[in-house]
Amino acid sequence: MTLKVVIIDDERFSREELSYLLSKHRDIEIIGEADSSEKGLTLVAKKEPDIVFVDIEMTGLNGIEFAKIASKLKKPPIIIFATAFPNYAIEAFSANATDYLLKPFDPRRIDETINRIKELSKPEHSRPTILKLAVHENERIIYIEPSSVLFVYRNERDTIIRTSKNEYTSRYTLKELEEKLSDYNFYRTHKSFLVNIEQIAEVSAWSPSIYQIKLNGVSEQIPLSRNYVKDLRELLEI
Repeated sequence: MTLKVVIIDDERFSREELSYLLSKHRDIEIIGEADSSEKGLTLVAKKEPDIVFVDIEMTGLNGIEFAKIASKLKKPPIIIFATAFPNYAIEAFSANATDYLLKPFDPRRIDETINRIKELSKPEHSRPTILKLAVHENERIIYIEPSSVLFVYRNERDTIIRTSKNEYTSRYTLKELEEKLSDYNFYRTHKSFLVNIEQIAEVSAWSPSIYQIKLNGVSEQIPLSRNYVKDLRELLEI
């Protein structure tokens, strides 16, 4: 399967470098380049690429604005931001970006992104909303795999993402994360909890009206609202 790609960047050398790195993938076909978001929109609407690599800081329409408009096209492409600025990550993923690459480009990072998109573009897979989640750690933004998340919960005004090793704070609301993780195996068990179904070890009734979930490698009991019990049992074939 050949994936058609468009590159949008107002820096010619960046376009050339990215084009060169992508050319190493036999099943990637670069069908066009543009030096502005305005030209890029025309190109994308006309050629309908599978993937668009777009810079963020450009004269005129910036990359975030481009992504929001492109998502409304008849055939919206996968958006991958390719930028020198790490501080746009949260805003970028809010614009439904699939990935976020930093300049100077790391060839291994590009290979990783392309290989995942190719795997997930196969007929037996549905296209994911995202490949990485942007989270905060000690004033840094880092990226984690959705599959590494055990559960997500609200703690007052914060949304906390829990993995087997760490807890991270996210600027997304629980509803936004539920939508972003919709192509992965996550289930809302309570108004304040979102759980990775693949990590469920046990579902038990604590009382006639209160249920709890035990996850692999987690000591905490996750609440399961009675309204969600039936659907979860069906999903787990219990």
